[in-house]
Amino acid sequence: MAIEISKPDRQQAIESLMRYTAEHLDERLGNVAAGALLGFFLEEIGPLIYNQAVADVQERLLARVQEVDLEVHEDAFQYWRKFDRPRR
Repeated sequence: MAIEISKPDRQQAIESLMRYTAEHLDERLGNVAAGALLGFFLEEIGPLIYNQAVADVQERLLARVQEVDLEVHEDAFQYWRKFDRPRR
């Protein structure tokens, strides 16, 4: 599954890569080179991050589903209990 990002997010990511390489690697990247590097990251490393995010969500959802019975449980046969309470 290819990871797609919106045009505004892509442009912001490209600008961020250009700034990072200029400030930390003393290397100036042009718009095209930064776009190519971003494409590489999305294709090569993006699926790893995506798969981990999916696994994290599955784990959290499973935990929530396992707690549903505690949140919505109702005891049966409660009608007579209201009459069996000690009267004052």
